[in-house]
Amino acid sequence: MVRQSDMYDVTVIGAGPVGLYATYYAGLRDCRTKILETYPEVGGRLISMYPEKEIFDVAGHTKILARDLITLLTEQAMQYNPTVVSNERVTGLRIRGERVIELSTPKGRHYSQTVVIAAGCGAIVPRKLDIPHLTDLEGHGILYYIPSFEPLRGKRVLIVGGGNSAVDWALSLTDIAAEVTLVHRMYKFQAHEAMVDRLLASKVNVKFPYFTLKEVMGEEKVTGAVIWNERSGKEERIEVDAIVLSIGMLTNLEPFREWGVNIVGSGIAVATDMSTNMPGVYAAGDIATYPGKILLISAGAGEAATAVNAAKEYIDAGALGR
Repeated sequence: MVRQSDMYDVTVIGAGPVGLYATYYAGLRDCRTKILETYPEVGGRLISMYPEKEIFDVAGHTKILARDLITLLTEQAMQYNPTVVSNERVTGLRIRGERVIELSTPKGRHYSQTVVIAAGCGAIVPRKLDIPHLTDLEGHGILYYIPSFEPLRGKRVLIVGGGNSAVDWALSLTDIAAEVTLVHRMYKFQAHEAMVDRLLASKVNVKFPYFTLKEVMGEEKVTGAVIWNERSGKEERIEVDAIVLSIGMLTNLEPFREWGVNIVGSGIAVATDMSTNMPGVYAAGDIATYPGKILLISAGAGEAATAVNAAKEYIDAGALGR
């Protein structure tokens, strides 16, 4: 028997931007709310990996630093005094009875009537290139994300990739680094068109298509790189102080599959109300998937509100969606 004091109406897994907004909205709907976060502080990857990244696709902001967005979302979420449990990773989820969900962590168990999974992309590791000595120089000029721009001030930086992060980092570094080069092997960028236009009009040395990193130079730290054109076979040796590999992340969704939620492609399958195949369990943000899915923070916030509304109606059949 679960003690009433241990039972929450809504428990949110993940304290990134979508999880924080879900927490706020659950409080707005008068739900007793708990949020569980793997990292020591709230903010998810925006704080742990990208705190100085400028975000351009959040409603109401021309642009905003990731850390500033998290500050605002945290202030909003804390209005209704949710219980915040950080540095605690959820390892198990099971249905214990009608409107009783048990969440397991290495530190104990948590109980809730409903759960909103807002765990970003799940457990992730950077995608790497199979290049000799690459791993040897990780932390000595080889980077997979940029937690702070200051160490790159006055440096020569090579960015490998063509997605939103690669393009945004290249633009952010133009007035900080001594020189920025970006190489991309695809014919088209996988980034927002307006940002690509800005990149191509900037002073960033952009080499695409068919360009990629072939060799890293340096013994104790990165001193240079060999880039090559896969189509022509032509190689070019350049001097750089840092190489940022922004070629995507590898996700591990097996833990979620073990919980019993239906995994489709790279996410948890949800219905239009963000419900999963498990009663009382919802998903929102990057972790949720459905036809026409868009990976945007703004879209994730809408999904969070939809999930919480559905959770509220699941708890209280007389509640209205708001």
